[in-house]
Amino acid sequence: MLIANELPRVFLFDGEGNKQYIKLSDPDPKLSPEAVLNFYAQTYPLLITARVGSPEFKDDELQYEFVSTIGTKG
Repeated sequence: MLIANELPRVFLFDGEGNKQYIKLSDPDPKLSPEAVLNFYAQTYPLLITARVGSPEFKDDELQYEFVSTIGTKG
């Protein structure tokens, strides 16, 4: 028998700019990653201008990185 389990999502945010990531839990698995970004932007204003990076499977989790667009071109 094949059993499928849904991977927990976590969201990573480099709040200090030094690759010391803050690990944010998933507030609601029904929300899109962009909606989760907007949810956390209320607490972390730097996320207002961030984008959601591609998901990565790591440590039995589906990890999304919130990438700041401040100071980058394009």
